[in-house]
Amino acid sequence: MKLKLVKKFNKTKKYKVNKSEKIAEIMGLIEEQEKSKDWLLDELKKLKVKLKTSTVSNSYEILKSSPLSAILTILEILKSDELSVKDIQTFTRTLHWFFTDIVGSSNPNISVTSQARKINALNSFIQKSRIFQKRDQANSVILPTGDGMAIGFADSPEKPLRLAIELHKLLNKFNKAKSDKDKVLVRIGIDSGPVYFIKDVQGNESVWGSGIIMTRRVMDLCGPNQIFVSQRAGDDLRELSPEYKSIMHKIGGYITKHGQELFLYNVYGKNFGNPKIRTKDRIVKKKQNYDPFSPTPKFEFNSIEIHLDISEEKTMRTHHLFIWDIKNISKIPLDNLFYDIGGDVSKDFRDLNVRITDENNKNLEIVSLDSNKEHEKKFHVKLDQPIKKSHTKRMFKCEYDWEEPYRIFEYVFSANCKKFRFFFTAPKSLIIKHRMLEIDRELGVKKIADPAPLVSYTASKTKISWEPKNQVFKKHQALEFQW
Repeated sequence: MKLKLVKKFNKTKKYKVNKSEKIAEIMGLIEEQEKSKDWLLDELKKLKVKLKTSTVSNSYEILKSSPLSAILTILEILKSDELSVKDIQTFTRTLHWFFTDIVGSSNPNISVTSQARKINALNSFIQKSRIFQKRDQANSVILPTGDGMAIGFADSPEKPLRLAIELHKLLNKFNKAKSDKDKVLVRIGIDSGPVYFIKDVQGNESVWGSGIIMTRRVMDLCGPNQIFVSQRAGDDLRELSPEYKSIMHKIGGYITKHGQELFLYNVYGKNFGNPKIRTKDRIVKKKQNYDPFSPTPKFEFNSIEIHLDISEEKTMRTHHLFIWDIKNISKIPLDNLFYDIGGDVSKDFRDLNVRITDENNKNLEIVSLDSNKEHEKKFHVKLDQPIKKSHTKRMFKCEYDWEEPYRIFEYVFSANCKKFRFFFTAPKSLIIKHRMLEIDRELGVKKIADPAPLVSYTASKTKISWEPKNQVFKKHQALEFQW
């Protein structure tokens, strides 16, 4: 499409493109985005540009010898990437986290001076603790949070727990001589998990990742003077010594404000912790009312195949095909499947041509439908034969048509998946950028997936495939394909 536009402009002479200016603009963007000459050569190869220079020539010389149509296409690709965020170049590190803050520090009935006095007292007692003073500064992270702080230890999962116990004992002594309004009451969350080391706006090193996020959520579930430990950290700590086992008490599951279920330990003993737990947000084990629009997967995927076929170039009308190979992992037979599909254009469900079939190519009935959102449809499909735990393999196909003018497709795994394959087909006349990304939905971070998609051509089609080897995808993991 872009090649035709350039020819039209040159024929009518209504618009003249300054090639040198465009090359200069490209060179600037290449430098800003830290693109290499190899990237440029790869893009020109996709555009089937026959170079008139040697590959040892520099980027400017290569561009100067390229046709104007290719120059404009390269410029458009660079501009589309201009607002993209660079991939994080470092690996995560797993730290053992202590997260605390002061209960009621934002209470408007407490003076600012009194609040500041409490924050100063908390900081002072943490500084006085033996664990803090003897920490390995090269392997620990301290992040002030205003009325509290997060501390990550790289060397031992015991240190957050010991710091919490020591801090509680110091504060209990301090609070004995104080009135209720002047007491410093804290809540402490403990967990272990990975974080990225990143630079803040001032260039200082900071961290962000699921480790610190989940520790904060554990802390948010605490009441006054409580120490909560996540199940994954608590299970490990309990095995280290009888002392730890005696002070860590299972309290079951809680729901965070983000809808996540967390199973926790409450830590208490002589002069530390608080055995009285609140019932708010606690998961009560009772039979829940069935919500047809809330999926509760009781299965895993042996494999998933996704096929996208651009059937109409102008509107980006795309035929979607999902092939699920399912295994039931629950004692309860699985009698329905849940689908959540979406697209870029407002559509009526009747216009999507949705069809669900089983391995015998038999049409399955849609028994519940939520079509209130114009760009998203959710529905349950009833199975003629429920999938029992003894069934190791059942195949289902979901097909529908939806326009994708933004040229982005995202897929979120509704259950664990052992094998995944992706196939994309488009008219050869469509200039595409084939990019597969892995999305960290917790952090909002995207990174280039490995390996790179494979591209092949026929007389009329561009075909792209992506199949990672030996990669298991977890429930809620997400992929994004851009073309």
